[in-house]
Amino acid sequence: MKWCLSIIIIISINFYGIQADAAKKSRFYYEKKGDIVWEVPMKDEKLIALTFDDGPDPKYTPTILNLLQKYGAKATFFVVGDRITSFPKLAQREVREGHELANHTYSHLKVRGQEVERIEQEIEKADERIQAITGIKPYLFRPPTGYYDDRVVKAAKNQQYTIILWSWHQDTFDWRNPGVGKIVSQVLNHARSGDIVLFHDTGGDRTQTIEALKQILPKLKEEGYKFVTVSELLKHHPNYKSLYLMQQQKQHSVQ
Repeated sequence: MKWCLSIIIIISINFYGIQADAAKKSRFYYEKKGDIVWEVPMKDEKLIALTFDDGPDPKYTPTILNLLQKYGAKATFFVVGDRITSFPKLAQREVREGHELANHTYSHLKVRGQEVERIEQEIEKADERIQAITGIKPYLFRPPTGYYDDRVVKAAKNQQYTIILWSWHQDTFDWRNPGVGKIVSQVLNHARSGDIVLFHDTGGDRTQTIEALKQILPKLKEEGYKFVTVSELLKHHPNYKSLYLMQQQKQHSVQ
């Protein structure tokens, strides 16, 4: 009986220990360590970063770029390596017009459950394609679907990348095509300085995204917001020095 009771106690300790450890590995755990950035809250300036995942796309990306240019907005495009290989001129245009390119893996790999080495391979391969096509070496990484754990963080760090997600209140769910009004209200009703907004420029019909941008861009501009790249926004991050050194280290490795 005592033996059974001891086993129960050990199992309970292990179970609750695992649960407690899992609880620590939440957003707040990684955010406090500076491993992942969701947003950069600030009070001194009205800055907001628009981000677009999964592209480029020959049908939708050019229209999005035209809209950004119309309103003097800079954005960050988390590009997929095999897509910029297929559409190199779009990636080059993004860079030429002052936007930022960031890494979203080579094949839009679902990173959950993958080994560190496999994730690193995807990051590195996309990195190589971005450099070969644009001459720019990115230092920001967004894992597909926004999934993160210790393996993803380790893979990104090994490749000297900073993981960027998005403000929880600025997930537009545009990939679901929820309706133009819902996309617009999600952004405008929750806009705060330092937000990182999530859009997509491919992965299905992105007409709603484009129509929403036609309302979002002028309205936020009217409210005094400046549209900046994520790297520009990071200059206001409390751990910017370490993030910046990571960027510099990557730049020097290219030279």
